[in-house]
Amino acid sequence: MTAPRFDKLPVGIQDFEKLRTSGFRYVDKTEHIYNLITGGTYFFLSRPRRFGKSLFLSTLKAFYEGKRELFDGLAITQHEDVGWEAHPVLYIDFLNEEFLQKDDLVEKLNNILVHIEDDYGVDERDKTLGSRFAGAIKRAYQKTGKKVVILIDEYDKPILEAIGKPELQEEFRSTLRGFYSVLKSMDAYIEFAMLTGVTKFGKLSVFSGLNNLTDISMEVDFSDICGITEKEMLDNFQKNIEVMADRNNMTYDECVQELRKTYDGYLFNPQGIAVYNPFSLLSAFRKREFGNYWIDSGTPNYLVTLLQNHDYNLEQMSHESVTSDLINSVDSNNDSPIPVIYQSGYLTIKGYDKEFRKYILGFPNLEVEEGFTQFLRPFYVSSKKAGSAFDIEMFVRDVRTGDTEQFINRLRAIFADTPYDIIKDLENHYQNILWILYKLMGFYTQAEYKTCSGRIDMVVKTPLYCYVMEFKLDGTAEEAMAQINSKEYMIPFSVDKQRVIKIGMNFSKETRNIEGWVVE
Repeated sequence: MTAPRFDKLPVGIQDFEKLRTSGFRYVDKTEHIYNLITGGTYFFLSRPRRFGKSLFLSTLKAFYEGKRELFDGLAITQHEDVGWEAHPVLYIDFLNEEFLQKDDLVEKLNNILVHIEDDYGVDERDKTLGSRFAGAIKRAYQKTGKKVVILIDEYDKPILEAIGKPELQEEFRSTLRGFYSVLKSMDAYIEFAMLTGVTKFGKLSVFSGLNNLTDISMEVDFSDICGITEKEMLDNFQKNIEVMADRNNMTYDECVQELRKTYDGYLFNPQGIAVYNPFSLLSAFRKREFGNYWIDSGTPNYLVTLLQNHDYNLEQMSHESVTSDLINSVDSNNDSPIPVIYQSGYLTIKGYDKEFRKYILGFPNLEVEEGFTQFLRPFYVSSKKAGSAFDIEMFVRDVRTGDTEQFINRLRAIFADTPYDIIKDLENHYQNILWILYKLMGFYTQAEYKTCSGRIDMVVKTPLYCYVMEFKLDGTAEEAMAQINSKEYMIPFSVDKQRVIKIGMNFSKETRNIEGWVVE
């Protein structure tokens, strides 16, 4: 059957002019451009990777270049007070570069400045990167008679790639601080400036001296500046939904519900509008099937470095509670990996506690929860044993049928096959491994389960059984079982239909495995 013809899907298209002149579908975000240009001069926006930041900056670039014809039919043309005169635009991006050594950033900035200087001239008295940037801004103004527009995409990529390398990260931070800080001194020559990135590093680090920058990342009016709202999806992609529903033997409403569960849920302000991941949604429409498109396009290893360096309990991610100060700014001295993980898009706002002014975070949707767990597996568990279909199948069967001796022996085999360098001598590390395994099997899994008398290390539920587990490190399995019984951890589950099975388990630092267990 021939697929119906309609607008091309702009999967991965980041150039506004190409999108508008080549028949691609465009979700109109130009009302946000009007609100920005009439509301200030200097702006900062953080959003996850592949979320539309580059396309938005490209749209701003076309607007400030005076390309009025590209905006026909779009919201911004309804405003009579908008001028379309061209300005010099300095567009800087770090997207397609690697920053592995300290000279990489200096070389990149030098190349950027050389191209700008080709257009606006050179002053031999300018020796530093910062002074050359300032000089280029001034000369662009003097040459054209128009104030300059500065657009910087993925400003933080060098610093993110240096996570886990403190000296290199500080080198990059210092270089960028000197480069960006000239924007304030050039205020008289600047019409508009916007920086985007995945994370917002603390003002005392990268943005030191740039205190006139307005951060719109969590402002309610700009909550849908990137991403696709459900209304935008229904208004712009009805035919795509119909085709996808037909391909997957669903009704239209069933397809919308599945799309919502899989790709929606990103919220950047508690009162804001939730948005779909645009890359995943458009990829699903193009292939006409549900998949983990954003996750599969590349999860950065620096996230695992953060999780392991901070010995983070993975189960907390599904209900983390944090202050606005914590998630608003990444600080190299912070002892929590959550700000980077949130700003990278693997967590989102799920609720807000007004009394204590805390945000409740969690996975935005099914794609992220499943994909991130899959991504973490090889960093905590060897894929040799756990990855084969046969072993997982047998492991699932043992848990579902209540064969505790067999599934514990399979767990011991997994631990025995896990490389020495990825196991830590910490109870929390073992708990993370178990959480990943049970999540991958699709069970209801809850670690550190809260009761009135304490926290249960792990609860696993299947249709027939409820496993209540307590772990010890270099203790005894009997001590773990005694804690379950003395604190009556099983009571909250006694009214459930599942049979409760209690398991006390002890891990050994010496053998780096499960040393003993008791089942009741």
